[in-house]
Amino acid sequence: MLCFQWVMLLHRCFLPRVWASSVRLDGKTVIITGANTGIGKETARDLAKRGARVILACRDVEKAEAARKELVEDSGNPNIVAKEMDLSDTKSIKEFADIINTEEKQLNILINNAGIMMCPYLKTADGFEMQFGVNHLGHFLLTYLLLDLLKRSAPARIVNVASVAHTWGSIRLDDINSEKSYAPRRAYGQSKLANILFTRSLAKRLKGTGVTVYSLHPGVVRSDLWRNLSKPIQAAVKILTPFSKSTTQGAQTSIYCSVEPQLERESGGYYSDCAPAICSREASDDEMAQKLWELSCHMLDINWD
Repeated sequence: MLCFQWVMLLHRCFLPRVWASSVRLDGKTVIITGANTGIGKETARDLAKRGARVILACRDVEKAEAARKELVEDSGNPNIVAKEMDLSDTKSIKEFADIINTEEKQLNILINNAGIMMCPYLKTADGFEMQFGVNHLGHFLLTYLLLDLLKRSAPARIVNVASVAHTWGSIRLDDINSEKSYAPRRAYGQSKLANILFTRSLAKRLKGTGVTVYSLHPGVVRSDLWRNLSKPIQAAVKILTPFSKSTTQGAQTSIYCSVEPQLERESGGYYSDCAPAICSREASDDEMAQKLWELSCHMLDINWD
């Protein structure tokens, strides 16, 4: 089964769907987490060229500022700003959201892009397993805190960058922080599965508000997301480089979910190569999605009906 998944991944990467659009975003405001590098940076570059006000929400302020300067020069759009936010610290997320809610008149697109992949066992500032804490809980909290602004800005979109790696794990409700046992690959899969289940639950709750939500698999992308992998696996990744996507190619589905006009009538779906895709059976489990929602609210001490 694993070999088949890799073959399909290579096929999609070798023959990526070509997508182009002339949609403009003048007067719109976009937030992209983790936008100082990788597909987040390329997504920011594209949306800035479409005229959007782009806010780069990044943990490393110095790298974010360097990315901002590059993107302003390349896009010709001076309306790009870099702001500090650490998804591994709920205090930082709350401070960032307070600034946005105070300073920004609108928020039209929120792209939950940042992530960490297959790291050694670590915990966030709040005691959550790092991959689940950053990839899921951090974005869950950020979305919650910015939701009223998104609703006031409707039509608005939320884009959650997940992965086909959601098939690697399951939601372990009895050991969500992997304290009983930890496997980096399984924990990463759990966090990406959580992204898709979150998208499904959120879409139902936002029905009729004018805010739509999407999850996606960007493809196997040549980026520094692989930095935590063991040396043997990194060596294998290098061998597969000719079949992987560039960061520009990997950003295309994020851009598609952010701007494609026809998606205004859709919400809650999972996409790959700029088209609807099939997720795993576990990722379609609405009962588990509800349990995850309730657990996430409990862990973050929020009430999100």
